[in-house]
Amino acid sequence: MPSPLGSPTSSRSVTQTVNGSHRFTIKGYSLAKGMGVGKHIASESFTVGGYQWAIYFYPDGKNPEDHSTYVSVFVALASEGTDVRALFELTLLDQSGKGKHKVHSHFDRALESGPYTLKYRGSMWGYKRFFRRAMLETSDFLKDDCLKINCTVGVVVSETDCPRLHSIRVPESDIGSHFGILLENEEGSDITFNVFGAKFHAHKLVLAARSPVFEAEFSDRMEDDNEIVVTDMEPKVFKALLHFIYRDSLIDDEEFVGTSSSSMPSVSDALAAKLLAAADKYDLPRLRLMCESVLCKDISVNSVANILALADRHHAMDLKTVCLKFAAENLVAVMRSDGFEYLKENCPSLQSELLKTVAGCEEEFSGGGKSRSVWAHLSDGGDTINRSVRQQTWENGGEQNQGMWVQLDGGGDGEGSPRREE
Repeated sequence: MPSPLGSPTSSRSVTQTVNGSHRFTIKGYSLAKGMGVGKHIASESFTVGGYQWAIYFYPDGKNPEDHSTYVSVFVALASEGTDVRALFELTLLDQSGKGKHKVHSHFDRALESGPYTLKYRGSMWGYKRFFRRAMLETSDFLKDDCLKINCTVGVVVSETDCPRLHSIRVPESDIGSHFGILLENEEGSDITFNVFGAKFHAHKLVLAARSPVFEAEFSDRMEDDNEIVVTDMEPKVFKALLHFIYRDSLIDDEEFVGTSSSSMPSVSDALAAKLLAAADKYDLPRLRLMCESVLCKDISVNSVANILALADRHHAMDLKTVCLKFAAENLVAVMRSDGFEYLKENCPSLQSELLKTVAGCEEEFSGGGKSRSVWAHLSDGGDTINRSVRQQTWENGGEQNQGMWVQLDGGGDGEGSPRREE
């Protein structure tokens, strides 16, 4: 006699797209013309579906056979990936307000061969003949020498759903709020910090559990010595430090919005920078990383040298890596900034690291043959001068770093030598 059948089971496979958009504004279109066929202006990378993407705009076109008759636009996979399937939409925005945008889209229509597959990092989808250049320059798409391109990427993902009869939602941990209340109420506090007259009451056990520096300091003190004078930190910074130790989050302060505002005299005066120093002093790696994340958002040509020096001083390695890469990719402009002068005079070791990063960027870009060499940006013409400078620098084991900065910054006598504009 056959055994009775058990309850049937079921599952469901769902394939859909994870969508995201990025608007790329190109100012100074007329100045970008003439940069050369196959050379592009790249947008900042953006994340969709767990991958990084970038928009490439070719003012003189991508195809040599078109003789700069068309502008080209492509979307590139900017992170590591294999056989990434996606849908794309490129929209050239009509800036007259009439809404007559030029749209190339995979969405909302049947695709005969399915979504487009990008095989590896650097793979692109787009149009060599995106728009005839002569028509573009007399159209409503170009306004005040500015173009706006909107890109939507839909990454194809599949997942299998299994029905669940019951589920119980577990809320996020609230231990930080409980410890925060303990700090605010000062209940059971057994240590006082005097920071330029401001008194902060805390708990040795909590501080020692979070910071090995506090743990060591308390073990070396007399039991009845319950006040510590802090002379190297402002009260607002120490308050933010305690907030993190108890709540595991950054304090809600408008100064964390950015360090590059006109009201902020310098990067070193920002609360995030001062809190980074405190995180380094008390060996709080998570707080250090949080401050690095805040400061990273304010990296620019004018600020990167100062932020790089700050990151190096306080062992903020992730921030330092980002700064070195940004500076290498924008080397000529960074060298003309005031912060770079400080770097030359006070941080010679960082100059060596920057040189190595520049060389690494050159190798990375030249490997695909699709992007202009970083070193080529140092020259208005041929690259003979650049090659000789680079060769001399590395053959001498980095000992000629200072001489190289002088040569690049001050210019040379040969044709194509970079000259600093005064």
